[in-house]
Amino acid sequence: MAEHVVPDPATGGERAARRRVVVDGVAFDALREQEVVEHVLAALERGEGGSVVTPNVDILRQLRRPENRGITERAELVVPDGMPIVWASRLQGEGLPERVTGSSLIWSLSRAAASAGRSVYLLGGAEGIAERAAQELRQDVEGLEVAGWDCPPLGFEARPEQLARTVGDAVEAKPDLVFVGLGFPKQERLMELLRAELPGAWFVGCGGALTMVAGEVSRAPEWVQRSGLEWVHRLAKEPRRMAKRYLVHGVPYATGLVVRSARRRVGSRAG
Repeated sequence: MAEHVVPDPATGGERAARRRVVVDGVAFDALREQEVVEHVLAALERGEGGSVVTPNVDILRQLRRPENRGITERAELVVPDGMPIVWASRLQGEGLPERVTGSSLIWSLSRAAASAGRSVYLLGGAEGIAERAAQELRQDVEGLEVAGWDCPPLGFEARPEQLARTVGDAVEAKPDLVFVGLGFPKQERLMELLRAELPGAWFVGCGGALTMVAGEVSRAPEWVQRSGLEWVHRLAKEPRRMAKRYLVHGVPYATGLVVRSARRRVGSRAG
């Protein structure tokens, strides 16, 4: 497992060296979920902002496109939201310690934020989703301050006035943590815009987590999550929306990922 000095896009300088594992060309931070939480809270205490990108297999596939390659390089933390990525790292002999999902971080970071007197902001989902997710978080996380929420309309990013309104509303709320659930790469691109306006805040790409927190879609049982079969659960719950992602793109790519990772380990031993 290599240590890398990572450029800091916010300052133009360098961050401290940390352990990272490269899987299919993307460098992942070798951190457990609790370590991610501690990193974010410590950075907030120092007045330093940042972003967390959580690639799953589908996102890892999309990161191979030239227009997306810089997204993870500009993020402060990159953690694997997908067991096939963890398995691939272990096949390479550089195992990532565990899967760290946006659906889990929204809870663990909110609890930590409440304990530290920090506020959160929810951004994304269909109309009403972010508000219902905020209500659930407030109910379940004692003392949590929700600075606000927003469900921008479909296609907002292509309309300058609406995009400016979305960014402006978040900036006006002055949150410490922003959970952005708009799907990749839309959420990551919005996070970069917001980070420029709120340099002391942290932004977490959480995909469909807001929908889960709001109770619209149930998350798989923990044993299913650990087995790497959560995608089967989601496919069963949302077959029309998820079939193409998982069956047409996901399974073939994940199979190739495992093969490439095994070959990488064999190649390194031969070298």
